Amino acid sequence: MSQKENKTTNQTSCGSGNCTCDKQDGFDQSMNKKTGRRQMLQKLTGGLLAGAGLVNSACSVTATDNKKENAQLKWEEFFKGNYRLMTADEKKETVNRLQRLYELNHGKRIDISTKSPVKDVLYGYAFNISKCRGYMDCVNACVKENNQDRDSQMQYIRIHEMKNGHFNFEESDDDFYHEVPAAGHFYLGTQCYHCENPPCVDVCPVGATWKEKDGIVVIDYDWCIGCRYCMAACPYDGRRFNWSTPEVPEEEVNKKQHYLGNRLRKKGVTEKCTFCIQRSREGKNPACVEACPTGARIFGNLLDPDSEIRWVLDNKKVFRLKEDLGTEPKFWYFMD
Repeated sequence: MSQKENKTTNQTSCGSGNCTCDKQDGFDQSMNKKTGRRQMLQKLTGGLLAGAGLVNSACSVTATDNKKENAQLKWEEFFKGNYRLMTADEKKETVNRLQRLYELNHGKRIDISTKSPVKDVLYGYAFNISKCRGYMDCVNACVKENNQDRDSQMQYIRIHEMKNGHFNFEESDDDFYHEVPAAGHFYLGTQCYHCENPPCVDVCPVGATWKEKDGIVVIDYDWCIGCRYCMAACPYDGRRFNWSTPEVPEEEVNKKQHYLGNRLRKKGVTEKCTFCIQRSREGKNPACVEACPTGARIFGNLLDPDSEIRWVLDNKKVFRLKEDLGTEPKFWYFMD
């Protein structure tokens, strides 16, 4: 066969559809084709789902479609960015995914807010030791409001019972089960103090925690790697760790949530008080303040000279715990 005939034969063979020498496989084509991040994830997810057998069949089409959608949403959630770096559209997308995932898994809707800090607001807190009676209404309200794990009895707030004249946490009783107030004792509550100079933020190796403009120290639960450096750095024992997946009965889930606040968490991440960010950024008091029957808890805008908390700071003898550390906690104590 002549060189010319050989060339013609090869060209015919390649063009017949039986030869793949000049073709790319589907994966290479999808990688070389210009496409957005979301579209690429959808393509990759589709391939994984097909490999796992989650493809449409003649029966149970709806159930299978739900499985496919659930898996794809989880896949996209896994690759999302840090909340601080998200655009407004990306925040909207991730909230829509989380809401849809909850609906697929529970058949009910939740409302997740991404409301930003309000301008000219810096939140602060004051605790009146004279008025606290140790009733624990604040603790119970906090647990319910913030979807805290019921199995481990996680609590952001701790009420310390101390003997009169003995201001000592090492001698205090944090698990008292008797009628209150007990004679010869006083009560003092602790939680996250939302420091102006939070050491927990400085030690986080992945930027999963930071201080917002309104002073609230927050956590991006999906970026937390569970190293617990923040827990070790906090001088106020303000953080908690999920050793197991938090359990909240469906009928008790607070469906009014904030992305950086009381949305449902997962195993292996830290969490803490956020001044009920889902409430405070809507102009409401935190649940603990609202639930306190004696008015021992005061919350408000430190930048508002007419606010109740400013009146307390201006007219009462106040103090903060471990002020020598320079953390500048926005949580004060005082007595009548």
